Amino acid sequence: MRAMRVLCDVAQAVWSMARNLCPDRPRAALALLAAALLLVISGSFVQIASLLIGAVGGALLCRNLPAAPDLPAMPVTLRTGGLALALFLTLLVALPLAGAAAPKSLLALAGIFYKAGALVFGGGHVVLPLLRDALVPQGWLSDNAFLAGYGMAQAIPGPLFTFSAYLGAVVAPAGTALLGSAVALVFAFLPGMLIALAGLPVWLWLGHHPAARAALAGINAAVVGVLGAALYNPIWLSAVADGRDVAIALVGFLLLERWRVPPLAIVVFSVGAALISASVG
Repeated sequence: MRAMRVLCDVAQAVWSMARNLCPDRPRAALALLAAALLLVISGSFVQIASLLIGAVGGALLCRNLPAAPDLPAMPVTLRTGGLALALFLTLLVALPLAGAAAPKSLLALAGIFYKAGALVFGGGHVVLPLLRDALVPQGWLSDNAFLAGYGMAQAIPGPLFTFSAYLGAVVAPAGTALLGSAVALVFAFLPGMLIALAGLPVWLWLGHHPAARAALAGINAAVVGVLGAALYNPIWLSAVADGRDVAIALVGFLLLERWRVPPLAIVVFSVGAALISASVG
């Protein structure tokens, strides 16, 4: 039931992002290529490779995008941006190394969520496959516990990154749930804050250079493919067992996308439909 609710949410996210970020054939092709790579080869390195391929493909295929509108002057100096970038890169390298020396510790937890936050492009839903690959196969928690938290995060208002607080509490060492929740939440948001500070001084430059705009468009298209692959594995494989599950997922998706039904109502519908389906079966 929880997995069915998650399936509807992620399907809506993929559909919405695909319409906005893949409006033409080159970007649609980049999204399909990223999804195919992730479905054939597993591992977080494949996700990174997909984004890099998207950047290169975008730079080659999307150079005719319209110019960005005039942008205001940025309040962050180049020196401040450089310091933020240096700290971002230092933590990206140092935290995973420190976590490898102390597995299943709060330091390892910080490295996992910092890496996930650092590699997310295109919206909070994209963090789902990154965190799942980092936590579930390594035995931090089960797929059911992961999807249960994701479903709860979608049922309440707020950014999806707050899902990290739930994961941190669940996987933290015994007696440190509150601390684990805080560590996961802070280190999931920290990379984005550092990148924002580092990127402000060069935002005007990026906005007025066709190659940079094209590469970013390619990355965004690849993100759609990453999320599309996650929609199939693990979400579809966990939620759909037969034709009745397909029907429930389709109705839930239409309620979300076509009629804008509140997420909490979709939770109630998914639970009720699953119970009726089980009793009939």
